[in-house]
Amino acid sequence: MPCYVGSAELMAQVVGFHLNRGVLATADRAPAPAAEELLVGARSVAVLEGVNDHENLGALFRNAAALGIDGVLLGARCSDPLYRRSVRVSMGQVLRVPFAPLTRWPAGLDKLRAAGFRLVALTPHPDAVPLQHAGLDAGLDGGRVAVLLGAEGPGLSEAALAAADVHARIPMAPGIDSLNVTTAAALAFHALGAVGP
Repeated sequence: MPCYVGSAELMAQVVGFHLNRGVLATADRAPAPAAEELLVGARSVAVLEGVNDHENLGALFRNAAALGIDGVLLGARCSDPLYRRSVRVSMGQVLRVPFAPLTRWPAGLDKLRAAGFRLVALTPHPDAVPLQHAGLDAGLDGGRVAVLLGAEGPGLSEAALAAADVHARIPMAPGIDSLNVTTAAALAFHALGAVGP
């Protein structure tokens, strides 16, 4: 593998901005696995719809890695996790956490159900069950759980919500109706208990 040494100015020209840690790399992109391949052996997955903010996507991958999520499925209108901003915000975790496109949205969610996953949709709707009662701890007993997350603002589509087995909300103080999608994801991932003490 060839290695080159260059000045900070040259690296900034190559990358297009002045922020790097003095090391740059390039690699060929491997083909994405099919969703079915990613689900084999997975106990917990995140399923994203419309998460197209590169920083949020990168932070979601970092949270998934830190909290033991086995993979990420990218539904309709999601950004590319390998976009440079997403890779940087994830601290490189997009290269570690397996991900795959989930085609035919939201009909593709049937693949998860067929594989034995309980589909838990996060929503701020007041009729949703509190997160602690949503059955996320089923993963602790060997069950399989998929956490569905939508983009900030619109959240999950009505079609995605209709496909879910349960709607879960994060209880919050009065006057606050929602959290950043990455914060909500971290709370849900932690509730799965995939990472031991």
